[in-house]
Amino acid sequence: MTTVVFLLAARLHLLDLAGPAQTFSTAADFGGDYTLHYVGEQEDVGTAQGVPLRARVDWPDLGSDDLIMVPGCSTSGRPWQPSFGAATLERLARHHERGGTVASVCSGAFALADAGLLAGRRCTTHHDLQEHLARRCPRATVVRDVLYVEDQRVITSAGIASGIDLSLHLLAVRHGPGFAARVAREMVVYARRNGDEQQASAMLRHRGHLSDVVHRVQDTIDARYADRLSLPDLAASGGVSQRTLTRLFVDAVGLTPLRYQQLLRVERAEHLIGHGTTVESAARAVGFADARMLRRLRGRTGLR
Repeated sequence: MTTVVFLLAARLHLLDLAGPAQTFSTAADFGGDYTLHYVGEQEDVGTAQGVPLRARVDWPDLGSDDLIMVPGCSTSGRPWQPSFGAATLERLARHHERGGTVASVCSGAFALADAGLLAGRRCTTHHDLQEHLARRCPRATVVRDVLYVEDQRVITSAGIASGIDLSLHLLAVRHGPGFAARVAREMVVYARRNGDEQQASAMLRHRGHLSDVVHRVQDTIDARYADRLSLPDLAASGGVSQRTLTRLFVDAVGLTPLRYQQLLRVERAEHLIGHGTTVESAARAVGFADARMLRRLRGRTGLR
């Protein structure tokens, strides 16, 4: 089971919380083993939009597969950083130190900075707050004009609706892009917004086109990226010839179907390796016969 803890501060933005919470809740409806908790330093939590919330003040037990997410908040009518005591910040840092993942939406990045989690890492936040964050944490590299950044299990997003993109990305790397696409369709959200190519999952990067044929074939590849898929079978799933599929796929995605599948495999392998899996085991898990092909593909910038 993956536990998701939302750490709530006063005057939090509702969409910063509701977007990711809905994403993981929908994932649970589709069989993802998620349980959600809402924790604060006080039971009563006011929001910037005036809706009162009720939080628990005790924390659930957390392990290395679990996630803590900090939504952003507003102070005096403007976005600003949430304020937490030393014990809460220490809990954030300790969870990450023990192998867990920590994420933020919008100004929640300031809480991660206060916990010492952004020093030496790449991160982002709402565009209005990027300079403030850079001054607050000079050892961090604040990335501009992206939806979210992932750096060693510390994930920061730009703000407001980008929390949904961040959450869909986490679902894509944990369960595969097909599962994330299914959740996105159920939520009726546009699951193809592009961020910085190094941070956005392949499912999000290469779905920004209008070809129904290519989307159908991508659905097949997304769901079975670890399998050996032949071009004739993929063409049949799209209802077109092999030549037509290749042409349409390259026009829409910029890659051949095989390259797209390789990209999904490499991305999933990178996630596994980042969580302690050996290169050899990760290669086998994503469908490669051995680690040699994975090592070659990881070295190609076009597949990163």
